[in-house]
Amino acid sequence: MSALLIEARGAVEIATLNRPERLNALNEELVDELNAYFGGLVERPDVRVVILRGAGRGFCAGLDIQEDRAGDETPVLRTLRTQTRIGNIYRKMRACPQPVIALGHGAACGGGLSLLLASDVRYATPSLRCNAAYIRIGLGGCDMASSYFLPRLVGASLAAEMILTGRFIDAERALRAGLVSEIVGEEALLDRGLALADEMLATSPHGLRLSKQALNLNLDAPSLDAAMAIEDRQQVILSATEDHKEALAAFLEKRAPEYRER
Repeated sequence: MSALLIEARGAVEIATLNRPERLNALNEELVDELNAYFGGLVERPDVRVVILRGAGRGFCAGLDIQEDRAGDETPVLRTLRTQTRIGNIYRKMRACPQPVIALGHGAACGGGLSLLLASDVRYATPSLRCNAAYIRIGLGGCDMASSYFLPRLVGASLAAEMILTGRFIDAERALRAGLVSEIVGEEALLDRGLALADEMLATSPHGLRLSKQALNLNLDAPSLDAAMAIEDRQQVILSATEDHKEALAAFLEKRAPEYRER
């Protein structure tokens, strides 16, 4: 069975990490499938929103350190290849034009935490426990983009606390820090993600994609003027689309718009 299950719900796809017996830890198969999936989304305008979740008792326990990675490579080159391959998942998640809604429950550790961080919106169940686990196995605490994402999401102090100790934070603290948007009962988690996806689907396809792009770029904007230039570019492009005309007409006529441009 595939390590990554994909279920289509119209223009929404539900991507489920499917190694529940290993708490969805990242082995070579799952890493390859995640890279292929998120990399391929750039060429799939039919998919407008992605929901990412884990099967079984937890979201993702991070790297599967029990997997046998022996081969012809030296240990240094093998580790470099592993780092690059897993890191590419998060690059592709940010680069894909579709918003990614992560549904976190149980453990989200190390690389699993980074799957949450690289998503656009995060909901959690009360069982969520997440940590930047790397420092606990004798490595540096900054790994898999944690030192990039965490300070931007939760601030420097909590980011340093997590990265320098590897300690867990629970769902309540994650909510207070802004790491997750909402805590939802486990039985309602998927429905809550799908409801948010439906709200996103009510927007124009190009408007949604360019809004994600602008948010990404403006996280690192060097100035207010640079950020506003990106916004101006987006609005000028979108103002020339037929979907913009349709949205205005639908608003004035108090009806749902019918978008046609993909």
